[in-house]
Amino acid sequence: MRHFRFLILLSVLVLGSTTGTFAQTATDRQAILGTLKRQTDDWNAGRVESFMNGYWPSDSLTFVGKAGITYGYDATLANYKKRYPDRESMGTLAFTILKVEFPGKNVAYVIGKWHLTRPKVGDAGGHFTLLWEKKKGRWVIVSDHSS
Repeated sequence: MRHFRFLILLSVLVLGSTTGTFAQTATDRQAILGTLKRQTDDWNAGRVESFMNGYWPSDSLTFVGKAGITYGYDATLANYKKRYPDRESMGTLAFTILKVEFPGKNVAYVIGKWHLTRPKVGDAGGHFTLLWEKKKGRWVIVSDHSS
């Protein structure tokens, strides 16, 4: 079912990019950017659980990273805690948003860069693509591909 859902969302993205971006309100865009800002603030305060509030609390959440694919909210949270066990490893997070698009009704994707400033253990960074859905009136990340 997870793969079927992902294929449907991918189809919406492809069709939206060939037929034009669906109109969304400025409020929708601001809600997504506001969530990313709150995630940055939570991360930088060492609040991993609060950082996860931007993600869909479902077993169907997907996170694709250097280590492979993780399915589910709980497994994603556990991976964050394992990979970033303390403030030194978490560092200071900064996002650079490169693109926000709405290829379908209640669907958005965000492309950007992430950077962790970590003076003692070395900086880290990369790019991300976030697939968002509006569920019960709230925008949540349903798939995160970070590298």
